[in-house]
Amino acid sequence: MQTWETLCALVLFLVCVHADVVEHFEDVPDCLKYFYKDKVPEWGASTPGAARLCQRFVNRYHFATLYDTHHRIAVYSAYHFQPSNGGGRESRWFVEPQLVNPSWQTGMKDGYWLGKDHPEVYLGEKQALNEDYTHSGFDRGHLNPNGHHAVPSRNATFTLTNVVPQNPKLNQNSWRIHESQLTDLFRSKCSKAYVLVGAIPSVDNWIVKNNVKRVNIPDYLWNAYCCVDNNGRPLQSGAAAARNTEDNWVEKLTVDELGEFLQQFSNQPVGELFYNNCRA
Repeated sequence: MQTWETLCALVLFLVCVHADVVEHFEDVPDCLKYFYKDKVPEWGASTPGAARLCQRFVNRYHFATLYDTHHRIAVYSAYHFQPSNGGGRESRWFVEPQLVNPSWQTGMKDGYWLGKDHPEVYLGEKQALNEDYTHSGFDRGHLNPNGHHAVPSRNATFTLTNVVPQNPKLNQNSWRIHESQLTDLFRSKCSKAYVLVGAIPSVDNWIVKNNVKRVNIPDYLWNAYCCVDNNGRPLQSGAAAARNTEDNWVEKLTVDELGEFLQQFSNQPVGELFYNNCRA
């Protein structure tokens, strides 16, 4: 009997650690590694309806996302920077099958073909769909940017659980420039860079389709990074925030200043975004 119970426990463990939607990032070591020293931020943890996604593509994880299923935008995505030589720009947009039905397949899937596979099921109850963004006037703004990855991680960023409605002027100008500046910094200064990128939802500004509030249009975008040496010791950190408007301006901050900025949007303590806030 004990052997059977042990086998059942092992099977349950294997099922749990291979799930894409997880109860805790800490349950999946291959997903937890995207957080510096395995420190998952307290920020956003109490978001109603939050889903923790270990973003799987071609049968392995590439980054982690805390997803707000009510606003249908990410709270944040966490990733490692990877030098890239281009390629991997997708024409497809993926969705998360397990946000539709927990028993469905692991791994992000092209939303068009998932809909073809399940024509009787509405896919968008807990996540944004590609058609939500069509003719909305907003870009599908990557949080975790494709330009910070090599293939296939670069492809994996094209999931709608990693994008928010972003003002086109901001997305294509100052935010793009900021991401490019981070690329140069990470290539020249870091053995490894841990990055968080998130959005602050608006009170009541939405992409509306057929008189239904579908995707919240965030008021702000933000990011933070922790740059470490070969031994995992902090070398440099920084942060930034930008209003999601045509103001087209990115404000550079310290990690501590970003924490103070985020605090105004929460009645819970922000806590550390990185272990020891990436202090040496």
